[in-house]
Amino acid sequence: MCDTFIHVDVVIPTQTKYLALIASIGERIAKELDNFTGDREALSYQLNLVLTEATVNVIKHACEDDIKNCVRVTINLQEDALNIKVYDYGQGFDLEAVPLPDLDHPGESGMGLFLIRSLMDSVTYTQHADYNVLEIIKYLK
Repeated sequence: MCDTFIHVDVVIPTQTKYLALIASIGERIAKELDNFTGDREALSYQLNLVLTEATVNVIKHACEDDIKNCVRVTINLQEDALNIKVYDYGQGFDLEAVPLPDLDHPGESGMGLFLIRSLMDSVTYTQHADYNVLEIIKYLK
């Protein structure tokens, strides 16, 4: 579908002041995709939200209050899909055990993974010896 190869690899400190940088990368990629005939504005918004939520989750839950930790985000354009990986170096969690939020009484937290799963086509989380990876795939139909 897309003629241009895109690979982005960004490492940022676990500080919220860098969230806009990560979000803007996703927005820019959505707006520049070759041969993409879908709604660019919608995709741009979705990538902004998903990258922000995934990065906030790492900062909030995986960095153990150590600002020396970092978040690594990779974005790869593969044929007709965007593959996003968000790496953390915390203890990890069970993605399947995360409960659905109470949509009738939403709280201030607990919506991030729900939004990511709702907007993207595939979401997996794998734990490795020294790191964990949240892998997010969005098909470009």
